[in-house]
Amino acid sequence: MTIKPDPNTVIPAELGTVHFVGIGGSGMSGIARLVLGDGHRVTGSDVRDSANIAALRELGAEIAIGHAAEHLGDDVDTVVVTGALWQDNPEYQAALRRGLPVLHRSQALAALIAGRRLVSVAGAHGKTTSTGMIVTSLLAQGAEPSFVNGGVIADLGVSSGAGDGELFVVEADESDGSFLLYDTSVALITNVDPDHLDHYGSREAFEQAFVDFADRARELVVISSDDAGAVRVSQRLAHPRVVTFGEADDATIRVHSIETSGPVAFSIEYEGATYSARLRVPGRHNAINAAGAFAVLVGLGCDPAASLAGIERFGGTGRRFELHGSVGGVAVYDDYAHHPTEVAAALAAARTVVGDGRIIAVHQPHTYSRTQAFAKEFAEVLERYADETVVLDVYGAREDPVPGVTGELVSERFEHPERVAFIADWQAAADHTARIAREGDFVITLGCGDVYRIVPQLLEALERERG
Repeated sequence: MTIKPDPNTVIPAELGTVHFVGIGGSGMSGIARLVLGDGHRVTGSDVRDSANIAALRELGAEIAIGHAAEHLGDDVDTVVVTGALWQDNPEYQAALRRGLPVLHRSQALAALIAGRRLVSVAGAHGKTTSTGMIVTSLLAQGAEPSFVNGGVIADLGVSSGAGDGELFVVEADESDGSFLLYDTSVALITNVDPDHLDHYGSREAFEQAFVDFADRARELVVISSDDAGAVRVSQRLAHPRVVTFGEADDATIRVHSIETSGPVAFSIEYEGATYSARLRVPGRHNAINAAGAFAVLVGLGCDPAASLAGIERFGGTGRRFELHGSVGGVAVYDDYAHHPTEVAAALAAARTVVGDGRIIAVHQPHTYSRTQAFAKEFAEVLERYADETVVLDVYGAREDPVPGVTGELVSERFEHPERVAFIADWQAAADHTARIAREGDFVITLGCGDVYRIVPQLLEALERERG
């Protein structure tokens, strides 16, 4: 069983020396960076080294690789954990035995936010990009927000930052209900596409969590006008100030004239005026994300034209349609997409820029419960948007294996089996991908597990095949 946030946990007034278990993740490393910036001594551990860990070490964090009780030093005052950990984690258990305060990462973040005007960005998809757009625009307009994002903002090179302004912008995690722990002023809901049903148990409970999240916002709720789940949530809100965004005719902030041939261009109607923009990132979904970010910014009192100009400067985030290299005319990208809707959006974006080339998707299903629930939907979007697909085995994350649930559940649901291969061995998958790739193709890895780690193997295999 994984570690869930306990709303009854008392957050200590002084954190002292803070130990992060699982410090290398985007969210955890971002919080650790802020804790370091506040002058605390930070220690931590993770299963493997990473760029995030290297950056934290340069800032003074002391980080061990692997999880062991002895990594929890005698001088540690507070322990921060991530929901990705199992309850039998030796450092977590050692903290309990010693009676140390153990905070879920969302509670540690809440402690950092205390007293600030908080913008919380939630939704099944688009959170990281929307958060990055808001932060980028605020910085461009001279604001000095603090922020914690779920991915590195490319132009800033970090996933978190401390500013002197009143605003704090966070990507709020709905996966385990922890977004309900924040004292939110402005809530952005990008969509309410059913996900994390292993935690919530039903679509109704999942949607109710968003109702609760929105109604607790002190100032404003910004919510999609297009997503069916978001519309159902909107209809149940009691909040006095709700702004909708999207392509729907009745949207408060309506986006239209979307052009996707290359970096996406679009127009926004707001209070009788039209504003146009061209983003640095591709994909129709990013025009919608930009409209949501715009709605938040003008809701905060920012100038509309300056807000959209600031959004235009956003250059993407790590693991969102991120180019890693090109060999023999074959480009290799990586994307965090791990839900059928996200996979469709990522591949549709790739289609707008691949030209005459083909798209080869390398898909790593994430969690056994999601694979079991959405195998058919994954197969449908992969077959619709990719020319060729390689399916890897399931990345279990926080879940125990489920008998019979493998990546083959996805591949066997393709209508045209000649366009898909289930290959559990990564080297064999990389070699197969290199063999079928030809000049002009895009190879794109898809998943929020560790599928990005296959990218060097793909590039090496392409070098052998085409170099």
